[in-house]
Amino acid sequence: MANVQVIQRNAHLAGPVKLEYVNGREGRVAKGTLTAISNSRRGSGEAREDEATSIQWTLWGVQAENAAEYLGRGSHVNVVGRLRNNNYEKDGETVYRLDFTAEEIDYLDSRAESEARREDGRKPGGKDRSGAARERADA
Repeated sequence: MANVQVIQRNAHLAGPVKLEYVNGREGRVAKGTLTAISNSRRGSGEAREDEATSIQWTLWGVQAENAAEYLGRGSHVNVVGRLRNNNYEKDGETVYRLDFTAEEIDYLDSRAESEARREDGRKPGGKDRSGAARERADA
């Protein structure tokens, strides 16, 4: 089966990387999912408008663990991966689905930007890794 290569450039994450562990061929393996949004411009002059493209990528293994550790909402990335049809039958109907699997991910933020984003996520009243607001310890 041939794969189609997909490149998403200058994207930012819509939320934190969701990390879970699933059973693989050789034991438990990390599986991460992230949603990356990139913008493109169409038209010219007054008719010019931005169009957003959102892709949900799946990452595996160490790549998934590193992404969960170092990326957060708003992180800037380039993603290169493959697209695959994943059609299946449900209640007698064919469900058509496309899966995007990341093969390479480039972290585009500087070290300072990345650390500031992670530090902001650790502050009381800030957001945790799931993006939910945390309770203040002194409240």
